[in-house]
Amino acid sequence: MPAVVDRDSVDAALATVNDPEIRRPLTEIGMIKDVQIADSGDVAVTVLLTVAGCPMRETLIRDVQQAVGRVPGVAGVNVDFDVMTDEQRTELRTQLRGGSPEPVIPFSQPGNLTRVYAVASGKGGVGKSSVTVNLAVAMAQQGLRVGVVDADIYGFSVPRMLGVDHAPTQVDNMIMPPQANGVSVISIGMFTPGNAPVVWRGPMLHRALQQFLADVYWGDLDVLLLDLPPGTGDVAISIAQLLPSSELIVVTTPQLAAREVAERAGAIANQTHQQIVGVIENMSSFPCPHCGEPIDIFGSGGGQAVADSLTTSTGTRVPLLGQVPLDVRLREGGDEGEPLVLADPESGAGKALHEIAAKLASRERGLAGMSLGITPVRKG
Repeated sequence: MPAVVDRDSVDAALATVNDPEIRRPLTEIGMIKDVQIADSGDVAVTVLLTVAGCPMRETLIRDVQQAVGRVPGVAGVNVDFDVMTDEQRTELRTQLRGGSPEPVIPFSQPGNLTRVYAVASGKGGVGKSSVTVNLAVAMAQQGLRVGVVDADIYGFSVPRMLGVDHAPTQVDNMIMPPQANGVSVISIGMFTPGNAPVVWRGPMLHRALQQFLADVYWGDLDVLLLDLPPGTGDVAISIAQLLPSSELIVVTTPQLAAREVAERAGAIANQTHQQIVGVIENMSSFPCPHCGEPIDIFGSGGGQAVADSLTTSTGTRVPLLGQVPLDVRLREGGDEGEPLVLADPESGAGKALHEIAAKLASRERGLAGMSLGITPVRKG
């Protein structure tokens, strides 16, 4: 006679299964509609999908079957699906927004502990997006919950570099960001047909960034990285307005022209009142394929020069966070959606990026933008 399957044990097993997009337990967010246990030990679980075309169906089937299948006495697990009603979706949105029915930018709220890094460069072609993607994946490998906003609206490239292969799921007016290599990501490229260009002016750019930050369900992130477009235009200003506590990371190459423009990009912090975390020198040298000695193709000392210049102009210490050697595999990994920090973490560039990621991950959130809980005392 088959062993009796304990319902509480099945419920406990289901509580260990997270929705792949929301990353919270199915039981906590009301996604378990029904559980039936037969005398034979077979368990039937009905899961409520947020939308009918949910791309995570197969993942949910696998995860539920694995979790419930480990419960003593279970002979088999069948997973069926239904779809949430409008009322259930509304309740879910309100729950995910912390009880607020309207979207807010969680990273700008008092007490939010997510470290927000805006990765900037003075000019294009310095590898800013490659650096952003590899830092995000490296920090995710260190156990952090990481999100990336591809804020380069005109030159979006992050989804390809991260290996994202499916579109976001939309629950009414809430967007669930796709994930790849442990990183959640959103980009305007996920909403444009083919390789169509985005032809927008400033107000449209601002609105798009606002939606990326408020309408997307990011969950409880440790780190949010924003891949900014080159220069000091509308997007940089909008980020400073929408996320006043965000901090800048400046990417440059050793080349003199890149150094001069990078200094201007970093100096915007004086106008936006943002802190500069540090400077990353990309393409710092190229190891000779014959002798292994570094060749300074783009010169040397550019990163340190930018850090020193920004230290002087801002009046605060701006460190050189690291130097990333020139490596063709960094480019190849971006084209193939396999970041170098995963493909070859022991390479010179892979090690440098992991070390920079460790420095950023270990930084404590400062008090900038946070409420101190101080109430003025009225006299008289």
